[in-house]
Amino acid sequence: QVQLEESGGGLVQAGGSLRLSCAPSGTFTPGAMGWFRQALGKEREFVAAISRSGANTYYADSVKGRFTISRDNAKKTVYLQMNSLKPEDTAVYYCAAARLIIATMEHEFDTWGQGTQVTVSS
Repeated sequence: QVQLEESGGGLVQAGGSLRLSCAPSGTFTPGAMGWFRQALGKEREFVAAISRSGANTYYADSVKGRFTISRDNAKKTVYLQMNSLKPEDTAVYYCAAARLIIATMEHEFDTWGQGTQVTVSS
C-alpha cells in the first residue's frame, strides 16, 4: 500500500518559518502533489499544489506570497516552505498525491499522508 510520509511540522512563533516535506514510500511515482490543512473544528482546505513537472503551482489566497510549494522529482519529494506564519495557519497539514498531471481539487487526490501538526503561537 502506498503511503505518503510527511515531516517538518512543529511549534513556531508568529512571523517564523517552517518547511514541510513529503515523500511516497516504495516505487510509487506521483503525478500532481498538494498540501491541504485542517484546523480544529473546521473542514479541510486546499493550501497549495504543484503539477507533475513542477512547472505549474497553485495557492490558496490566504497563503499567496508567504508559502512556496516545490518538488524534487529525483527524490519524489514535495516541499512546502512556509514563511511569515500566522496563528491562523495553525492546523494539521496533509500531503496528497494524484495520478493526474495537474490537480487542485481535493477529490482529484487519491493518496494522502497522515498529517503533521503545525502550531503558530502569537
